[in-house]
Amino acid sequence: MIGTLLNAGTVVVGTVVGRLLGGRLPVRMQETQMAVVGLLTLVLGTQNAFAVFAAGHPPREFLAVLLSLLVGCWVGEALRLSDRIEQSAAWAERRFGATVTEVTEDKTAESGSSPFVRALVTTSLLFCVGPLTILGAFDDGLRHDIAKLTVKSVLDGVSAAAYSAALGWGVLLSAGTILIFQGALTLGAGLLRPYLPDNAIAVMTGAGGVMLVGLALNVLGVTQTRIAALLPAIVLAPLFLRSLEALGV
Repeated sequence: MIGTLLNAGTVVVGTVVGRLLGGRLPVRMQETQMAVVGLLTLVLGTQNAFAVFAAGHPPREFLAVLLSLLVGCWVGEALRLSDRIEQSAAWAERRFGATVTEVTEDKTAESGSSPFVRALVTTSLLFCVGPLTILGAFDDGLRHDIAKLTVKSVLDGVSAAAYSAALGWGVLLSAGTILIFQGALTLGAGLLRPYLPDNAIAVMTGAGGVMLVGLALNVLGVTQTRIAALLPAIVLAPLFLRSLEALGV
């Protein structure tokens, strides 16, 4: 849960900074920050992906990662996971973030949800959907490794600053949404830990690392890979590993 607490904390700090700066942070600085985060994500993903190639890891673990990503891609695309996540975020942006209610001279506002509610719903969805939420929560719960959630915390903190400057203090309450949703994922993964051997966790980490590399390249603008479509690989990796072990591979 430490990673989730850190994540919620950076959203709180980002919200306060965003309100204080009022959107005055130069675009060039924001772009450089995102590039730094992308590079750090690339390093972390590469480290995780190559973990299954380290000494002592049999070839079947690499094969399990490869199969899980290939089949996971088919499953994810069949379920349109990437499209559904993008549509959810786009819907929130259109419904709650596209038009921030402006108070007129007579202090009346246009009809619809208040800016506070719009800010809360928009950022809650944005911060709780996506590969890093699931990968990070699983890593925290299974391995007590908060590296992925640390990267996510930085990303969410920067985003919270930008959104709070435009939408207001409602962004602050999205920290509570992160605590509930991401915390539940972390606790659920922790409950599974006694039933997962170390090599099963290793292949899950390896598959997650490949996804992180893809995510980093997306952040850096190098590719536009549909990373969310690969998420089923996290579940499939230990299943393929067990099957390969049963076959004596």
